[in-house]
Amino acid sequence: MTTTLERPAATDTVSTPTRAPRKPIRWGNLAVPAVLSVGLAATVLPFVWMVLGAFKTKAEIMARPVTWWPQHPTLDNFRAWLFEFDILRPFFNSVFLAVVTVATTLLFSSMVGWALAKMNFRGKNVIIVVVLATLFVPGIVTLIPQFVLVANLGMVNTYWGLILPGMVGAFGVFLMRQFMLEIPDSLLDAARIDGAGEFRTFFQIVLPLCKAPLATLAIFTFMGSWNSFLWPLIISQDDSMYTLPVSLALFSAEAGGHGSDYGLQMAGSFLIIIPVLILFIAMQRHFIQGIALTGIK
Repeated sequence: MTTTLERPAATDTVSTPTRAPRKPIRWGNLAVPAVLSVGLAATVLPFVWMVLGAFKTKAEIMARPVTWWPQHPTLDNFRAWLFEFDILRPFFNSVFLAVVTVATTLLFSSMVGWALAKMNFRGKNVIIVVVLATLFVPGIVTLIPQFVLVANLGMVNTYWGLILPGMVGAFGVFLMRQFMLEIPDSLLDAARIDGAGEFRTFFQIVLPLCKAPLATLAIFTFMGSWNSFLWPLIISQDDSMYTLPVSLALFSAEAGGHGSDYGLQMAGSFLIIIPVLILFIAMQRHFIQGIALTGIK
C-alpha cells in the first residue's frame, strides 16, 4: 500500500512593506544650522563683496542699484598698488614684524606655560590667576602705559618698539599650559633619569610634542601682528616704518582726495590677506588639531 503525499498549494500572500513612522520635526535641531548659516553669510558675503569690488571702478561701486558682479572689470586698483605705491618697504616691515613676533611669542609663551604646568614653586597659583586676569583687560586700556614705557626706553619709531608689546601674551601662555598639563610626568622623569637637564627636556622632549598648539598659536599671533593697525600707527613716525595696514589707510585717503576710493581700499585689503590665507592653508591640519586637543583637554 502506497501513500501519496501531496504538497499543499502555496497560498498567494502579498507581503506589504511596513512603513516606518515619520519622525516629528524638531525645530530645535534646525535652530543651530539656521544660526550658523546666518553667521556664515555675515562672514563670507562681505569678503566676497571686497574681492569683487577690487575689480570695479569707483563710479561702479558708488552706482545705484548695487551690482555684485563687475560690469566692466578692471585691474587699475591693483596697478595703483603695485606701481604707483612703494609697497615693498611696508611689506618688508609687516613680514619682519610678524615673523619676529611669532618667533618670540612661541618661545616665551611655551617656556612660561611649561613653568606654570610642570614646575612647583611658591606663588605659582597667584601668577596663573594674574595671567588669566589680563585676558579680561581691553587692549586700549594698556595702550598709553605701553607707549610711555616704549618711549622711556627710546624705542619710538624702531622695530623693537613695534615688537616689544607683542612678544608674549596671556592667551599664548594659557594655551600652552593647558596642553602641557597633559604631558605624562613619567616621560619627563625618564628624560631626567637619562641625564637630561631642564632645557634639554624642554627643547627635545616637550616642544616636539606641542606641534599642534604651537601651530595654533603661530596662526593667531601672525594674524594679530599682520593686521595690527593702531600700535604701528602710534609708534611709527615716518613712512619708512609703516606696515601694510597703516600704508593702506594713508595711501587710500591720499588717493581718494576728499572722498574714499573704496576700490583701491578693497584691492589693497585683498593683497594684504593673501599671506594670511596661504599660512592658514599650509597649517590648517595642525591648527584644527591644536584647537581640538586644547579644547578637549
